[in-house]
Amino acid sequence: MTIEIGEKLPNATFKTRTADGPANITADEIFSGKTVVLFAVPGAFTPTCSMNHLPGFLTHNEAIRAKGVDTIAVVSVNDVFVMSAWAKSADAGERILFLADGNAEFTKAVGLDADLSVGGLGVRSKRYSMIVKDGTVTSLNIEDSPGKAEASTAEVILEQL
Repeated sequence: MTIEIGEKLPNATFKTRTADGPANITADEIFSGKTVVLFAVPGAFTPTCSMNHLPGFLTHNEAIRAKGVDTIAVVSVNDVFVMSAWAKSADAGERILFLADGNAEFTKAVGLDADLSVGGLGVRSKRYSMIVKDGTVTSLNIEDSPGKAEASTAEVILEQL
């Protein structure tokens, strides 16, 4: 069942890259007591994700944060090394927290997994964005197709904040 507005995110553990290498970070550490914009992509380095979805969150980063957002994070069903390379490739610096959900545990727990086996990608995440306040979803924007980045863009998030 897909998570809904007003529901708490499940506690899950992600991998992220730190100066000391890969590290675990929990959903509680990311979301508790904070306002967070989380967006998800089917795959790092894929065309729509790299050319249409991620760039908006980099371009509008300051405007989003100016509306009281503590953290902007992206999650994908990729390993921590791929997510780290994608962050570096996008020159994201510290502006966006890149979260690896390698086994799709978080993605499945929020009911936003997608079987993209037909394209050789296996289980991935649907493309979406959400605003989360103190662990509770206050806004949720799910794309109807993995190849589109329209309903879940940074511009949409800015209107919702």
